[in-house]
Amino acid sequence: MLQYILRRILLMIPTLFGVTLIVFVIINLAPGSPVERKLQELQFGGAGAGDAASVGSSNDSSAISEEVIEALKKQYGFDKPMHVRYWIWLKNLTKFDFGESFTYEEPVTDVIMSKFPVSLQFGIISLLLSYLICIPLGVSKAIFNGSKFDYGSSFVIMAMYSIPGFMLGILLIVFFAGGQFFDWFPAGELYSDDYAYYGFWGKVADRIHHFILPCISYMIGQFTVLTMLQKNSLLEEIKKDYIRTARAKGLSEKVVYLKHALRNALIPIVTGIGSFLSIFFAGSLLIETIFNLDGMGLLGYQSVLERDYNVIMGLTFIQSILMLVGNLISDLAYVLVDPRIDFK
Repeated sequence: MLQYILRRILLMIPTLFGVTLIVFVIINLAPGSPVERKLQELQFGGAGAGDAASVGSSNDSSAISEEVIEALKKQYGFDKPMHVRYWIWLKNLTKFDFGESFTYEEPVTDVIMSKFPVSLQFGIISLLLSYLICIPLGVSKAIFNGSKFDYGSSFVIMAMYSIPGFMLGILLIVFFAGGQFFDWFPAGELYSDDYAYYGFWGKVADRIHHFILPCISYMIGQFTVLTMLQKNSLLEEIKKDYIRTARAKGLSEKVVYLKHALRNALIPIVTGIGSFLSIFFAGSLLIETIFNLDGMGLLGYQSVLERDYNVIMGLTFIQSILMLVGNLISDLAYVLVDPRIDFK
């Protein structure tokens, strides 16, 4: 087992190298570098609408001297060839230094950490609620397969699955957040304006009140997949010979399902356990926009629009390593669920 873990860790190095290299090349070949965006700001930033139009129509690129352009390239590091810049980025990576954000003019690590709490909170809550609800619900649907409860619950979760998360968020706001019908929940933000004056339990209640609608939108798609996966996996297990043997011994259906079949039926579900590391970057751009949440999804989108290369590379590296470690943890979790599995 230890050798397997070491091999997987060693394989992460070339994988990370390949991912970061590909992303670095793509974003540097894409049109619209940070230098070009800064030049546009210098040309049109201080001009009025008529002045900007006249400058644009005359295509007066000579208004900015070559010295200014070269100074900007040096400031952003674009005075060096691409392979040299990538090598510098790799060397800085050994110190966990992703450079400075072109947009926020702060260290990339500080920018990411400022958005981190939002994604962390919603990621953890969505993951826990999904597994705590979906596993028992999937088991119940398998035990009562073909019943009214099974058909009714399947209809509800399939109907919810067919609604995109962002669209569900809009509907929830319209119906329950003061849109047109009820005003039961706030439409956005993480807490109320007078949050600082609440006691401990008051703060907890206020957070829960603000989290309900976004969490429903976050987890709706995963909720349906996990429930049906758990149900189908358990139904497959109860058809196997060892279940027939357990029943032949006179064991109750409760013991057959929950003690013998459930453990093996959990193996497909375990594949998502490693995703708990990726929850740090959980987030949907549209959901965060709808509920006014400043999280990782919005940061990544804005970084691409602003050509903030350092933030893009920082997000890519951290998310890649978290996904690789999460996959390793998922494999190791197989052994805990089923001791017959042995990685060598």
